[in-house]
Amino acid sequence: MEQYVIKGGTPLSGNVDISGAKNAALAILAASIMTDETVTIENLPDVRDINVMLGAMQDIGAIVDRVDKHTVRINGAHIEDVAVDYEYIKKIRASYYLLGSLLGKYRSAEVALPGGCDIGSRPIDLHIKGFKALGAQVDISYGLISAKAQRLVGNHIYLDKVSVGATINIIMAAALAEGRTVIENAAKEPHVVDVANFLNSMGANIRGAGTDVIRIVGVQMLHGTEYSVIPDQIEAGTFMFAAAATHGDVMVRNVIPKHLEATTAKLLETGCEIIEYDDAIRVISRNIQLRHTQVTTLPYPGFPTDMQPQMTVVLGLAAGTSTVTESIFENRFKYVDELRRMGANIQVESNIAIISGGDRYTGARVSAPDLRAGAALVIAGLAADGISIIEDIQYIQRGYEDFEEKLAGLGAIIEKTSTEREIQKFVLKAS
Repeated sequence: MEQYVIKGGTPLSGNVDISGAKNAALAILAASIMTDETVTIENLPDVRDINVMLGAMQDIGAIVDRVDKHTVRINGAHIEDVAVDYEYIKKIRASYYLLGSLLGKYRSAEVALPGGCDIGSRPIDLHIKGFKALGAQVDISYGLISAKAQRLVGNHIYLDKVSVGATINIIMAAALAEGRTVIENAAKEPHVVDVANFLNSMGANIRGAGTDVIRIVGVQMLHGTEYSVIPDQIEAGTFMFAAAATHGDVMVRNVIPKHLEATTAKLLETGCEIIEYDDAIRVISRNIQLRHTQVTTLPYPGFPTDMQPQMTVVLGLAAGTSTVTESIFENRFKYVDELRRMGANIQVESNIAIISGGDRYTGARVSAPDLRAGAALVIAGLAADGISIIEDIQYIQRGYEDFEEKLAGLGAIIEKTSTEREIQKFVLKAS
């Protein structure tokens, strides 16, 4: 089993380039099979979730040509099967986007109930509500979701709760339905907009993405396209918080600053200096005492739940008492016990973490419970005195491309190891 071994205490400094957005890319890949023509997708992140999704698509008959590390050509003209194998679904939750794309194109889809990180309940009932509103019959049995329709007809759909997954799945199915669909209380996240833009580049008629009302006029067919995925706002935010926690000076490049406004606002509240450029953000935390603040996770444009663990790590080093309220997922504080082993003073009451800031973390052996919490523990290790070992890094590798290489490029002392002997060699070398 692989681990990250880190010698902390080095301020991060330099430039880091952000990869394509994993969450946008997964949905765009699913949507790419909605045409019989070839689709080229660029700026694809080279992470495990993407490779699993491509495997699932190949398994049902899509032709996948990996042009290079970040570019893929896909042709969905020869899909033979609308049932997606459980082996893929249990690895990544986003495989459920194939429900919307297959239902839209073939009027039939069968996908296992999804897996992914264990951060709390993420029910699929809103997806089902949307599919039924479009005229599909949906059945859940033996761990499978089956959706079938003689014809899909546009409808007015109100989502009882803001859901990124449901919004994207309904958009895909409605893009090839008859007539007009209106989605109210739609998710506004940047990757929802990116998927809509991608489908529009294939000939779809989608308006209002990025607002809470999305209007879709169904078309008969979609065509091929070339498209570049937006930068990953969560990866960008992770490096911004790493700069803050290590009292560094980092230029985070290839970003859309507008997508990072909530993250930037909280870093400013903690006392960091932020300089924005057209496609970059510089975070300066040298020689400052971080200040306490309050954070509540909310749907976009609020503070993202995927940035909550990283923010908590920074606030653990801030003077005074901070609070972090998690309003999206109920299991998102599972990493707190691990962070306490590194010296954090955090109490969790229901969905609120109360953080009494300290001067430093201390190195420890900890385990990543999920993707974003794993990245947060790496940040804690970078800011800690001594050696930290982060185990179960397969979670981190699901969503961060070349994570340790990018950190090392900023001056971090970090290596990926797979044996105790390699860990000991790192410790001897680092000390």
